[in-house]
Parts: sequence; structure tokens; C-alpha cells
Amino acid sequence: MKYALLVHQSQEHFDRRDDGAALAAGRAYGEALMAAGIFVGGAGLGSPESTTTVTIRDGKRQVQDGPYAETKEFLAGFGIIDVPDLDTALEWAARHPAASFAHIEVRPLLGSHFATAPAKA
Repeated sequence: MKYALLVHQSQEHFDRRDDGAALAAGRAYGEALMAAGIFVGGAGLGSPESTTTVTIRDGKRQVQDGPYAETKEFLAGFGIIDVPDLDTALEWAARHPAASFAHIEVRPLLGSHFATAPAKA
């Protein structure tokens, strides 16, 4: 089953994402996921200031600068893993290098309502 590991962290930690130790820890974690054969995808995300939120209300598009919810912590990245069960997903979440200072939300993927189409050439 596929799980999303959602990394919620503070601005303070987000601002330190490029220091050498953080990069090395992230690289090692990614390599461990790939070596285990469970990595499906993932990426870091831009800052909340670079977010634009779109909603439709009363049939009209509304565009808001910033994330949906303004909180001290924000979604800073995500990974998708394919593991047999929740316990295994929780073990990998606990190994995430950000788990010591951020929150790693583990959420099962339910599939998609969007039809898959062949890739364009």
C-alpha cells in the first residue's frame, strides 16, 4: 500500500534546509528508501510565500496568495512510499531526518479520481 509522508516544519528549520548536515541526512534517507525498493516519489516544496491557493466559490475562481491554512508549521515536503502496512510506513517515518524537529504525517493514498492517460510523445 502506498503512503504519503508529509513533512510539516517551522520556518526556522525550513531556512536551514540547505546546510550540509541536512542535505547529507536527506540524501542518506532517500538512498535508504531506494535501496529498500519502496520509494515511489517525493520532493521538497517551496516556501509558503511562494504558494498560491485557488478555490471556486459561487462559481467564481478566487486566488489567494499563501497557503490554505496559515500556521507556524507548514508543509515543506513529501515522499510517497510503497510498503506492506501502516507499521512499516511508521517505521520509515520515524527514520526520516526531519522527524527529530518536525512532524511527519503518514497518510495512506486512496488512489485517484483522475483517469490515467498515456504519456504524450
